Amino acid sequence: MNPLLRQHSRPAARVRARTGLVAVVAALGLALAGCSTTDDNLAQQANAGGDKGYVAGDGSVSEYAPADRGEPVAFDAEMFDGSSVTAESLRGKPAVVNFWYAGCAPCRAEAPDLVALHGQYKDEAQFLGVNLRDQQATAEAFERNFGVDYPSASDLNGSVLLALSDYVPPQAVPTTLVLDSQGRVAARVLGKADKSTLDALIKDTVAETA
Repeated sequence: MNPLLRQHSRPAARVRARTGLVAVVAALGLALAGCSTTDDNLAQQANAGGDKGYVAGDGSVSEYAPADRGEPVAFDAEMFDGSSVTAESLRGKPAVVNFWYAGCAPCRAEAPDLVALHGQYKDEAQFLGVNLRDQQATAEAFERNFGVDYPSASDLNGSVLLALSDYVPPQAVPTTLVLDSQGRVAARVLGKADKSTLDALIKDTVAETA
């Protein structure tokens, strides 16, 4: 397991309840490889199979203290309009990167909260969606339906997922990363992000640059 992927305790005044450790899955592609422990909810759901098309994380939160963060993430992705976005272009302020696709029920459930948080932090943090499965028309219909006003990259070829494989298990959708202003992963939520929790994670990361 990547040594960076561990949960960190926080000072007592800032402690929030965080549940569960999550497995890092190295195998990429459309199938999630089995894990070594039967206690991992993500592994259990993956091994159970079924036709739902996604593995729903349990909402586990991993936070990374500034001194323990890895190198800035690196990726290069194409937007649906043909332009491109790089991880480097997101540096300078915190960024929220959300992996999603239209047929994912937890993605639909969390979309209004992401839209609200984008509006709340639009001057302090950048938001980027990474769409893993949809063609442009499907993705844009989802965005219209939920009023998503931040951009999404298309990752049908899996290049962004591969670049972030130390933090994003294949098919653990949705997954949300909070990057610090240097482009390092400050926090991760596996599964549907609780609005208040994600709000606190963004707020803390924004405060680091104040």
